[in-house]
Amino acid sequence: MPSAIKFGTSGWRGLIARDFTFDNVRLATQGIAQYLKAELANPQSPIHGRKPVIIIGYDTRFLGREFSLAAAEVLASNGLIPLLCNRDTPTPVIAHTIRARKAIGGINMTASHNPAEYQGLKFSTYNGAPATPEVTRQVEAHIEQLTGQKWNFKGAVVGTYECKTIDPQPDYFKQLRKLVDFATIKKAKLKIAVELMYGTGRGYLDTLLAETGAKITVFHNELNPLFGGHHPEPNAEGMHEVSLLVRSGKAQLGLGLDGDADRFGIVDKDGTWLTPNQILALALYHLKKNRHWTGAVVRTVPTSHQVDAVATMLGVKLHETPVGFKYIGALMESEPVIVGGEESGGLSVKGHVPEKDGILACLLMAELVATEKKSLGAILKQIEKTTGEFHTDRINVAIPAEKKEALLKKLGSGLETIGPFKVEKFITTDGFKFLLPKGEWVAFRASGTEPLIRCYIEAKSKPQLKKLRSACQKLLAS
Repeated sequence: MPSAIKFGTSGWRGLIARDFTFDNVRLATQGIAQYLKAELANPQSPIHGRKPVIIIGYDTRFLGREFSLAAAEVLASNGLIPLLCNRDTPTPVIAHTIRARKAIGGINMTASHNPAEYQGLKFSTYNGAPATPEVTRQVEAHIEQLTGQKWNFKGAVVGTYECKTIDPQPDYFKQLRKLVDFATIKKAKLKIAVELMYGTGRGYLDTLLAETGAKITVFHNELNPLFGGHHPEPNAEGMHEVSLLVRSGKAQLGLGLDGDADRFGIVDKDGTWLTPNQILALALYHLKKNRHWTGAVVRTVPTSHQVDAVATMLGVKLHETPVGFKYIGALMESEPVIVGGEESGGLSVKGHVPEKDGILACLLMAELVATEKKSLGAILKQIEKTTGEFHTDRINVAIPAEKKEALLKKLGSGLETIGPFKVEKFITTDGFKFLLPKGEWVAFRASGTEPLIRCYIEAKSKPQLKKLRSACQKLLAS
């Protein structure tokens, strides 16, 4: 019987108690252990000869620590050395800890921004990056083989296995102090609203901002595995309370994190939620213009071409990758990259981990406001005098399995028009992207973690965005 464990754009995710069970977690971990042992024995592998330490962490979801202990027990039975984070821990912190401790990899129990009924297992390699498809295919092959052999593991009573624990926070704080200009933030005496979404960012983003003397108002900094009944995603809806506070004048900037703190949400001085596309463009602008960093910029296929326009304005080389931070991370490891990011709210910078870091992204936006003494919206308007405007949207459409394949086949055959808009170029790097006249475009791809088709739209004006959205909706409904 084929295994139900498949690694998508960011690990394996499933419904708790239906797909994501202790038996399946142990099975997936054994697959990872066999991959790692083969690498340790391979003289050509970068981890050959290393001490077999693996960092284990978890977010604030149900049974996160218990699933982590189950994984730790399996790893130890394979002669590997698991080190468990001492509390729920942000994904970027786990990534940094893998590098700082020269571990051979890491396992993180997180389903990121997905609803509370989901749990996930994310495997990262020795450099702190999400495992590439080449690696996860090998892990899946081991899992298939184990499934065929009816492998099972008789572990300790759930939650009772004892594993050595570590505190990853001090090393991570030391790293951020190298990357962020905290002195400039301190001088600005900012008033900031912080949305922690009952997640792992508590004691990280709020603590670092408090140390600068900023006046902070914190939302949802207590533990709640149900995330208050909402998706732990810092989108416009998730940042609504922050927006209201900022509009009231009690804060001049809103900063938010998702459940595992790898994604960010930013609210401007007027209460407007800024898209991750805009934040990536602003991060590139700031690090190149104000911090004088050198290197390229990396974005994924459905990320805004506003990034391209800012790159052109500043004389920065641009790379486009498939969706998934593992692809961005791989490029960041191979050449100097000022900033890499994606429209779903992930960003990292040169000298940091090849993994999304929402905490860092939030701090960089506070630094930009403090440096230029202007709102982010005002800085964007200034940039748009050179680049022109960019308006983006994303539609998530739940498609029944029987219709999904037919729709993907239709899109994959190429289209001459999208509604009244002529297609000038068809790109299949990841999903299906259609370039339209005047620099506008739409893209479609099946989600790697949810039963959805995602449609991405970019136009040069709000009326054009509305027309393109309507044309895409008709296409998806046909």
